[in-house]
Amino acid sequence: MEKPLTILRVSLYHPTLGPSAFANVPPRLQHDTSPLLLGRGQDAHLQLQLPHLSRRHLSLEPYLEKGSAMLAFCLKALSRKGCVWVNGLTLRYLEQITLSTINRLSFSGIQMLVRVEEGTSLEAFVCYFHVSPSPLIYRPEAEETDEWEGISQEQPPPGSGQ
Repeated sequence: MEKPLTILRVSLYHPTLGPSAFANVPPRLQHDTSPLLLGRGQDAHLQLQLPHLSRRHLSLEPYLEKGSAMLAFCLKALSRKGCVWVNGLTLRYLEQITLSTINRLSFSGIQMLVRVEEGTSLEAFVCYFHVSPSPLIYRPEAEETDEWEGISQEQPPPGSGQ
């Protein structure tokens, strides 16, 4: 009896290039338990032709955690020049992070959302790709306000003890 594969549901978005950035991405990619490489190089399993992407930009590495019968995944940054933002943390060259059930990634202008659905097969996993028409990650930018202009200069600031 064949065991169900672990599924990675991957949504992709690029703010300026749109769906054309992912023209070569297959809807489904089954892979063994070796690292899955993403980059613009010929040896990348998932090839994206973007100017600021390294030939080997990152790898998705399945592994078996001690005491578990399910595949777990870590993401490793392979670019010497760029970095990868994962769930609020910045990864530089050869740094890695264990992926949780839902993961938000950003690199080279790409936004990626990876959802891990556990399966029992230890021999392979499958990725399903979806190109999103809208942003996947919202990181609010700091805004300047004139909030302090309305406070009288003669009054001490709150909590100053004066």
